[in-house]
Order: sequence, then C-alpha cells, then structure tokens
Amino acid sequence: MRKLYAIGIGAGDPEHLTVQAIDRLNRVDVFFVLEKGEEKADLVRLRQEILDRFVTRPGYRVVRATDPPRDRDPGNYLAAVADWHRRRTDVYERMIRDELAEGQHGAFLVWGDPSLYDSTITLIEAVLARGTVAFEYEVVPGVSSVSALVARHRTTMNQIGTAVQVTTGRRLASGWPAGVDDVFVMLDAHTTFDRFTDAGLEIFWGAYVGTPDEILLSGPLDSALSDRIRETRAEARARHGWIMDIYLLRRPSQGAPETR
Repeated sequence: MRKLYAIGIGAGDPEHLTVQAIDRLNRVDVFFVLEKGEEKADLVRLRQEILDRFVTRPGYRVVRATDPPRDRDPGNYLAAVADWHRRRTDVYERMIRDELAEGQHGAFLVWGDPSLYDSTITLIEAVLARGTVAFEYEVVPGVSSVSALVARHRTTMNQIGTAVQVTTGRRLASGWPAGVDDVFVMLDAHTTFDRFTDAGLEIFWGAYVGTPDEILLSGPLDSALSDRIRETRAEARARHGWIMDIYLLRRPSQGAPETR
C-alpha cells in the first residue's frame, strides 16, 4: 500500500528537524510541494534546502502543484475556507493518485508542526474519505512557531500556574479570552495587538522566526511599540512580498484588559 508522511519541518531553521523527521525523509520516494507563486518561492527553496542537506537516499522525486488561490477577505470566512479546502483536496488527491505508485512512500513537508493551524492532516483525511485512492499515513511532529518564538525571545509560554491560549487575530479582535494570561496570536494580518496598547500587556513579536530574515521585537505594549511593530511588519512584507509572523501577549497581573 502507498504510505504518506506529514512531516513537520520547523519554523524556518533547517536545524529544527528532529531525528525522526530525518529518518522519515530518507524513506520517501516522492515529495509533494504546493507552490504559492513567486512571492512565496522562498518557502519552496527552503524545503529543497532541507532535502539537499538531509536526504541521502538517491532517486527521490519532487512533484509540484499550484496551491489554489484563497479569498483573503471573504464575507463568509468559514464558507471561503471550506471551498479552499475542497479545491486543495482535489490537488492532493490528484498528486497522490497519479504520482505515487503502489508500495511507494510520499511526503508533505509541513511548515512548523502539522497539528497547529495547518490543514495538511485535514486534507489527507478528506482524500481518504473520498475512497478514490488507498494509502496509510503517519504524522511526524515538528518545532512549532510558538515554541520557536519563545525560545528566540528567551521566555516561557506560560507564567506559574496560569493558562495559555493559541488563537487567531480574527478571534482576538472580539476581546481578550476569559481566564487566560498568555495569548499566542497567529494569522493576524490586521495587527490586532494595537487594540490593547492601554491594557498593561507585554508583547513578544517575531517575523520569519528561525530564518536568516528573522525580526524580533518585544517590550511593554504601548502606542510607540505598537506603531514600530506595525511599520516594521509592513516594510518587511513589502520587501519580501510575503510575511509570516506570530506574537505572544502577556498579562502580568489579574484583570482582563479592555479593547479600544
């Protein structure tokens, strides 16, 4: 039977790869890569760098396909994501069926960790549910952007005895989550942290974490730092054509902050 691996490759540094990940890389016959256009060609180049550095098995192939475009500002967010997933499932199904022979091993190299705000596992399950191609699969964990961020800032995910939440900018915009003192925010194109500049929080922000282009900023979240992060982010996005950033908001004392 065909076998697939969803291999977490870390937040950007090739040295994030685990021994388990390197072992699985060297079992693979076909690596599947979704291209997101020239703007994000760096992400494809990094994956190839990982293969060149760690794969010693000869004769593997790299199969590329175009990632379907996604509406970034939809009126109905959930419906837009469901449609995008359907079209991506079509691509996954076609690649696995047409490019991976019986008895071969294939792999998707997943940025960060496959379990955290990534659709690879969901899409693999969707292909299986269609019943058009049979395979088994294994998930290999990777260093997440969350763990990479706190490591680079030399801090922790949590304070003593307090709760942590990982959320999105879209959800943070509705208010600070109850019962939580440390909030990691991903997928925030609208710099939602600027709503909390009077709330007595600290921020630990990072972009391109683990790559040569890494940018780190931190400190008490006031208007000056908020403006600096927002300007830095805009300049970096314009320079590279894309950006991946993440931040931790920390409440050092009790009392839920109010948004403006």
